[in-house]
Amino acid sequence: MMYKNGFFQLSIKNDGIYMKIFPAMNGGAPLKFDEVSRYLTKKRIMDYDIKTLHDTINKAKGPIEVKIGNQTVLPENESVEITISSDRMTVFGRFYPPSTGGKTISSEEVLNDLVHAGVKHGILNENIEAFFKNRQYCTDIILAAGTPPEKGHDAKIIYHFNISNNAKPKINEDGSVDFHQLDVISKVKAGDILATLEPVVYGKPGMDVLGKTLPPDKVVNRILRYGKNIHLSEDGCIMYTDVSGHVKLENDKVVVADTYDVNGDVNTSTGDINYDGNVHIRGNVITGFSVKAKGDIEVDGVVEGATLIAEGKIILRRGIQGMSRGKLEAQGDVITKFIESCEVISGSNVTAGAILHSNVTAKGEINVNGRNGSVTGGTLRSSSLISVKSVGSTMGTSTTLEVGIDPILVDELHTLEKDIPAMINEKEKLLQVVTLLQKKMDLGEKLTADKLNYLQIASKNSLALEENIEKAKARFEDLKVVIENTEGGKVRVSNIAYPGVKIVISNVIYFVRSEQHYCQFLREGADILVKPY
Repeated sequence: MMYKNGFFQLSIKNDGIYMKIFPAMNGGAPLKFDEVSRYLTKKRIMDYDIKTLHDTINKAKGPIEVKIGNQTVLPENESVEITISSDRMTVFGRFYPPSTGGKTISSEEVLNDLVHAGVKHGILNENIEAFFKNRQYCTDIILAAGTPPEKGHDAKIIYHFNISNNAKPKINEDGSVDFHQLDVISKVKAGDILATLEPVVYGKPGMDVLGKTLPPDKVVNRILRYGKNIHLSEDGCIMYTDVSGHVKLENDKVVVADTYDVNGDVNTSTGDINYDGNVHIRGNVITGFSVKAKGDIEVDGVVEGATLIAEGKIILRRGIQGMSRGKLEAQGDVITKFIESCEVISGSNVTAGAILHSNVTAKGEINVNGRNGSVTGGTLRSSSLISVKSVGSTMGTSTTLEVGIDPILVDELHTLEKDIPAMINEKEKLLQVVTLLQKKMDLGEKLTADKLNYLQIASKNSLALEENIEKAKARFEDLKVVIENTEGGKVRVSNIAYPGVKIVISNVIYFVRSEQHYCQFLREGADILVKPY
């Protein structure tokens, strides 16, 4: 028998009790006197030479037999001592050899001992069989092991958008703080994934060696909660948006809307707003900030010296005090209570209660028919109709009303007047370079790779400029014809037009020299006539 741990064996002889001591080998655990003493006590062998036994155990260098008593006892059979761990998950068996004349233990007897100890689960028959193939005494052998519960894990939701409401301003390179670009809007497009769910995994119960069920740790289940315009995959684990807009988390529920609501002012707490849908601002828009929307912009408060640009309409419940830096630009209508000291551009109609010292351009009509309905200072331009209650002031404030020509076309014409000479000048500079380099090549000079590359680029750009110049000239001439042949448009005044007001209808100019009441201004031929309204 090959062994490692130290062990002992009783030898029963006619003249008394002897004990064989087998010291540990190959790094095994040494035999302890306490273990031998417990064994003898358990076997009711009390009268033995303690000192002799103790010294022999501690000093033995090899197998040795020592007499420990004179009494006569019956042979001891091979036995196993069963120990159950405090957590009831492991059963240890510690085997002791038979004395001379004693019987060996069988596997059935080991199993009976386990049952007698209360073991009902997890018996390791392979370990028992291993003992019988190579007996190891005074050694803890695991005879049974409980089944630990399998851990589950909580359901986990991963949001694919910013769920934090803490907007942090950008720190510029010079150390200044930019409160405009706060990136507080989580924009989404139809079909985007908003969230994914890692489903809950419930643990499995275990069982200790005594047969008691061990429940697994509790886990938290979660589901994807969402509002309208959202759907889930068939397994309920992936959340998609059905519409483009912005997404946010409200009370653990994902919400997608195509209208972005600002519950207060647009200021340093929100930064500039750039949104793909509609924007509704419950408060004011503070000076210096901008709001851009693919849809409509609606403001319940006052707009200060800010910029609003919408591909739809702009609706201001209280108006704009532009401070000479405000700007409203909409492809649709602009509707506001008042306009003061700002620039307004509309691809449709402008409706206001009053306009003061502002430049207003509308592809459609301009109607100023509020309680005051007054226009004082600035320039109003419409392609068809300007309708006001009163225009100008008793102080002769310079005020211009232009109708009859699409102001967008006029602006395009003026832009072309600047762009065409600039493009011609740029083309001439490129041609000078091309001519110079080509002359050098004609004289046999070998150009560097950089110069050859520049020659190719300059030649290509000059040809492109020539094409753009021709297109711009053609467009310029077309616009001139359209503008010169436009005769429509009228100005209506339902109360009073003060002296100093300038009326322009299709390039024909009329100055109001005296107060005009309840009138309209129309072009007939080369003249502007004033008729009752």
